[in-house]
Amino acid sequence: MRKKLHIKKGDNVMVISGNYKGQQGKVLFVDVEKSRAIVEGINMVSKHTKPNAENPKGGIVQKEGTIHASNLKLVDGSGKPTRIGKRLDDKTNKSVRYSKKTGEVIK
Repeated sequence: MRKKLHIKKGDNVMVISGNYKGQQGKVLFVDVEKSRAIVEGINMVSKHTKPNAENPKGGIVQKEGTIHASNLKLVDGSGKPTRIGKRLDDKTNKSVRYSKKTGEVIK
């Protein structure tokens, strides 16, 4: 059985707990199996790299680390964090995500 998460790649999210609480960013990658996501500019970690074609000298590279999905909340169009729900769209008859705070559909 496949897990489901409330966030998807490309969503704007806010961190609701931990060292980066209150910061917002765009989701770059979602690992559904581990329930973790990589958010742009959040949880920066240092990675030591060997010399390669991209980085001939090698060295220390700063990149985003993963953060657990339970520490993220979706940001709706008004810029506030919200819970999401699913409902059928009247026009297209497809399932859509909507903001429980404002009721508007999230793209």
